[in-house]
Amino acid sequence: MMPFQQEYDAHCAAHGVPDRIELMLCDLNAVLRGKWLPGAGVKKLANGEVRLPLSTYAPNVLGEEVAATGLGLVVGDPDGVVLPIAGSLRQVPWMPGHVVQVQIEMRDDTGAVSALDPRQRLAAVLKRFAAKGMRPVVATELEFYFCQKRDRPDAPPVPPIGAPVAQNFDLAVLQQLEPVLSEITESCQTQGLSVDTLIAEYGPGQFEINFHHTEDVLAAAETALLFRRVVSGVALKHGLEASFMAKPYRDAPGNGMHVHASLLDETGANMFDEEGSAPSALLRYAIGGVLDTMRDFQAVFAPHLNSYRRYTPNSFAPSAPDWGIDNRSAGVRVPAVSGPGARLEHRISGADVNPYLVLAAILGGMARGIDRHCDPGLPLDDAKAAAVVPLTHDWRTSVACFASSEAVADVLGTAYRDIYTAVKEDEIQQITAEITPVEYQSYLSRF
Repeated sequence: MMPFQQEYDAHCAAHGVPDRIELMLCDLNAVLRGKWLPGAGVKKLANGEVRLPLSTYAPNVLGEEVAATGLGLVVGDPDGVVLPIAGSLRQVPWMPGHVVQVQIEMRDDTGAVSALDPRQRLAAVLKRFAAKGMRPVVATELEFYFCQKRDRPDAPPVPPIGAPVAQNFDLAVLQQLEPVLSEITESCQTQGLSVDTLIAEYGPGQFEINFHHTEDVLAAAETALLFRRVVSGVALKHGLEASFMAKPYRDAPGNGMHVHASLLDETGANMFDEEGSAPSALLRYAIGGVLDTMRDFQAVFAPHLNSYRRYTPNSFAPSAPDWGIDNRSAGVRVPAVSGPGARLEHRISGADVNPYLVLAAILGGMARGIDRHCDPGLPLDDAKAAAVVPLTHDWRTSVACFASSEAVADVLGTAYRDIYTAVKEDEIQQITAEITPVEYQSYLSRF
């Protein structure tokens, strides 16, 4: 991969000097934070002269510092050196003028990329597989809603005019929103995002995008992250809002992020491939590891208060650490057990997640399962399968499980586990303290 300055010079030769460069750093909650830099000031970035506080990696979802993380003003809020991630320079076609974006990372006072970077948490898991001679292949699917543009941030969403209550693969819905959907697709092509298929999902104004399978797992996480930005930016241009919130409507399906995962050996063969109708031993171990760690990582798969509204009975979202052969009600679905498509599909995560951490958690669970020969038990559609206790519906319980988990410390590192916990505990304290309108409606005049 060419150095950033060479990449930037090639872009300028083809398109001219951009008006600005948007520097984007992915924080713990997958909120993109950073700076705008004039196109003419690019040498400051290439030379490591741009700075940001290292605490920028770990504010709460409200954007506030969390003292319990040990970051921020409690330690003087030291800066990190901002450096561009090679290969991440992309045009931003929905913005007026000539704008480009660059993903950035920060180096700490040791000169190493900060351990606070969620991208590094995923990279560390990938090194484990490389040491085993295994190469993960992943693909993600993301669901999202369009809604009418709101006039205040606390207003509830309203579906686009003319959206049916249940649009469910309705081609007429795609046609109705063709201008915005086409621009999203074109913007993805401009940015090099590997989009596969686009469908109208079940809810009013809900859509799903599928991405191609890839061995570049870091790029898969980045694609999911950047796609959310594309959709939001293009939607606003067309007078709409877009949301990847886990459960924007009470009576409509939530937004999920499904992850397909398989493993290749050093020759490129699918290691999960097995003749017959039953999963191979290796695939069973991987499933077992994902199931065994699903409760531990639920705070990553469901990171926010609203995330837990997806886990309602008889909803479209699986809510238990169970598995099944081509069964979409399972937490882990196995679409195929033989051929190049042999893989597992993790269906627990909402679309509101940090893709780096989700992929690290799923692949980390697979690695643990393979190392420990974890038995997934019987699939849920087997008459002899025992009932599985569902995942928690409570944010606080999920974070407490995460905080004490040996598996989380093993996969993400103890320090990152503790910082993530501190941020989530701060969010719980602040967000759950709010008295909601439904409480006033139900109780204020009755008691």
